[in-house]
Amino acid sequence: MYKLILCMRYLRTRYLAFVCIVSVMLGVATLIVVNSVMSGFSNKLRDRLHGVLSDVILDTDNFAGFREPPDEIAKRILASPAGPHIEVMAPTVEVVATIQFQFRGMNVVKPVKLTGVNAGVQSKVGGFGQFISGQKHLAVPSFDLSPEALRRFARNVDENAGLDEMNRDKATLEADKPSESDFLGKGPQIQKPLDVPANIPAPDLPQFEAPKPIGIFVGHSLAHFRYKNPETGLTEEIAALKPGDSVLVATLAADEMRPVWGTFVVADYFKSDMSEYDSQFVYMSLPDLQRLRRMGDRVSHLQIKLKETTPKSFTFVKANVTDEIQKLFRPYEVRAATWEEHQGPLLAAIDVERGILNLLLFMIVGVAGFSILAIFTMIVSEKIRDIGIMKSLGASSRGVMGIFVWYAVLLGFVGCSLGTVLGLGITYNINAIEKGITVLTGAELFPRDIYYFDKIPTNVESLTVILVNIGAMSIAIASSLIPAYRAARLRPIQALRFE
Repeated sequence: MYKLILCMRYLRTRYLAFVCIVSVMLGVATLIVVNSVMSGFSNKLRDRLHGVLSDVILDTDNFAGFREPPDEIAKRILASPAGPHIEVMAPTVEVVATIQFQFRGMNVVKPVKLTGVNAGVQSKVGGFGQFISGQKHLAVPSFDLSPEALRRFARNVDENAGLDEMNRDKATLEADKPSESDFLGKGPQIQKPLDVPANIPAPDLPQFEAPKPIGIFVGHSLAHFRYKNPETGLTEEIAALKPGDSVLVATLAADEMRPVWGTFVVADYFKSDMSEYDSQFVYMSLPDLQRLRRMGDRVSHLQIKLKETTPKSFTFVKANVTDEIQKLFRPYEVRAATWEEHQGPLLAAIDVERGILNLLLFMIVGVAGFSILAIFTMIVSEKIRDIGIMKSLGASSRGVMGIFVWYAVLLGFVGCSLGTVLGLGITYNINAIEKGITVLTGAELFPRDIYYFDKIPTNVESLTVILVNIGAMSIAIASSLIPAYRAARLRPIQALRFE
């Protein structure tokens, strides 16, 4: 009982104990906030990547696509041991291309990743439909132009036709303009009208309909220019391409290395909130891209979604799905991989950064441990006489050591508790704090034009909070062991010989 009484007394009266508590509190709070933000970014990125990609991707390096039609490949996969785990398979074509359009008198040309998909099937294997800006409410997105886009397309066609007619008329007038030689030495010219019988009816000419525009989905960042307004200092966005605008898409044919191109119309935007995808991806209908590249019914990718009952862990999918599919094909012709393997370097970089950051920030807790070690050493030196009196009254060495250990436990518990409350408070209000700091300093801490997130993503993991607290408590207790052992070894005669 006396150990607890002494610990509580020292906690209330020793101001140096406050330094230890603050050190532990700041270390725990910092680790909780950093881990929550890093976990939020990681989960947000993984959700976005998994939404764009399916659970398993089958692709080939052959520029012309798979040697077999997608239906034949699907039959072989469903008949394999991996078949019971598969729910949907979506064939796609992915190829590099360039997109060209006019914007304020500039001829803009950008490299893109052109992807041909079946919108209905693609929406079943991933979150494709959720990323189409104007069609999020639809179960199946459509490449057809909306009424507003059709009106803009018709207006652009009329303006271009009027401009072409003006240029043509101007060229005709210049060509038909009489010169001086036309009036010299020439008399009046009389032309006889053609004798056309009145009873011959006019021929029935076929009615030609204007070709239907082919719609495509353009990446949001590809269709918009971002700039910083010098007056307001805010990042603003201008639409360089609007639904209904025409673009020229050029790529290479699949049958031979020759350029092919076509004019398409923007139907909507693809917005995944990831700059890598939003600035490079262009989606169009799978049959349209196959016709453009002269590849028949061949495809270059097969995206596979697993059943909900199938475990989604990497080890299970790798052993029971991708490895089984890979056995059906030659390794150098077809590659089967999970979506994590496709984005392995990016996901691994985030995990490595998180681990290194945790290691560095844990040094703050280490500093708190050294503070406890120094303060406890001072207390032992100051209280030699008191320790001698206690031991002469019957206190055991184990009891004296327990005083300092329990004191460290108490300091660590208070510091961890306050740090946890502070860390969770900052995490849950980090966006409000960020806005306040931005207003006060004028510097944007979280540039949304880089991350394309509306707010800082956070994710509090209970296990991480528990591990941080356990680590901080362990350091606090370990730092008290050396001074506690030194106090326990003191003999009453040695402690009181100068009294």
